[in-house]
Amino acid sequence: MNKREILKLKIESFDHPDETTIGDYFRLLLTELWREGECFNGKRPFGNSGWEWDLYKPLVKAGVVKGALDEEGWPEVESRDDANKIVQSLIDACFEA
Repeated sequence: MNKREILKLKIESFDHPDETTIGDYFRLLLTELWREGECFNGKRPFGNSGWEWDLYKPLVKAGVVKGALDEEGWPEVESRDDANKIVQSLIDACFEA
């Protein structure tokens, strides 16, 4: 999969019950940061902690990030460092011309 295809993967999120893609999620996160300004809560930007796992799940399901889903469907990534590098590359892709 290329980065543009990965950005179109759907996210299942308690914070965003509507159909949201990874690209949409980045837009929502940046919008929340801008709206909240210095009051932005990086631990709970949408009200709940653990929001990074919303991103990891579709990445693991698609085989972009190494890992597996547990019996409840939550992702277990082999390396958070590797997963975060992939997420950073996807953020960068959002801003490529």
